[in-house]
Amino acid sequence: MKVYISCDMEGISGVVAGKQTEMNGEEYKRAQKLMTGEVNAAIEGALAGGASEILVNDSHGSMRNILIEELNPKAQLISGSPKPLSMMQGIDESFDAAFFIGYHAQAGTAYSVLDHTYTGIVYQVSLNGRPVGETSLNAALAGYFGVPVVLVTGDQLLVEEAKASLGPVEGVAVKESCGRYAARCLIPEEAGKLIHQAAQRALSKGGKPFVVEPPITLAVDFTSSAHLDMAELIPGSCRSGGRHIEYTNDDFLTVYKVWRAMLTLAHG
Repeated sequence: MKVYISCDMEGISGVVAGKQTEMNGEEYKRAQKLMTGEVNAAIEGALAGGASEILVNDSHGSMRNILIEELNPKAQLISGSPKPLSMMQGIDESFDAAFFIGYHAQAGTAYSVLDHTYTGIVYQVSLNGRPVGETSLNAALAGYFGVPVVLVTGDQLLVEEAKASLGPVEGVAVKESCGRYAARCLIPEEAGKLIHQAAQRALSKGGKPFVVEPPITLAVDFTSSAHLDMAELIPGSCRSGGRHIEYTNDDFLTVYKVWRAMLTLAHG
């Protein structure tokens, strides 16, 4: 059984501030260890659940956060950025299940720790009219390859978002957010134990791939009209108003690549 793990940092227990997630931040090294610990818990749970091959994709910021020297040797790591499929680099039809570890809620989620959608220049993203965050965007790409997301971890609002979108996935709330920069956090040992148990359960239960039915319309609202000045350079995109742009295609892999291109162009 092959398991794919995409790991972000904002949803890790103990991480509640931007300075913890930035490479030059004063608490970044601690956050790296916490992130690596939760990934290891997921790896160990997957192994206990029958996984024979595990691929981990570092999906936060520079994507050079996970400490490879402390990672369980039964897994392999994709590190570095940019990557063509970003947070989902390495996913393909050969995997049986995917885990999203340390994820966070979509931009605009009230009281959720460090909520955003890929970048701070994005106000909202939707697929076929439904607002989505990184969880649904990335799960839809996994679903394109027939891979179900069976486990998500983060704060309680991320878990609620994932279940509302993906259905009855295993979810572990490693912290209870009470604001953008504050949360009641589980200690690492407890968070790791719960992730391990949930990972093992998730593989025994399995899941259904999250598939967005065509035609697929990606709509993005940026925080500034300047971002659209560049994003609308993508052939086939349709700008309406100062901040809103849409793109429609029947193929989700193409839609996902357009999404990535829009962000890259908008960042300048």
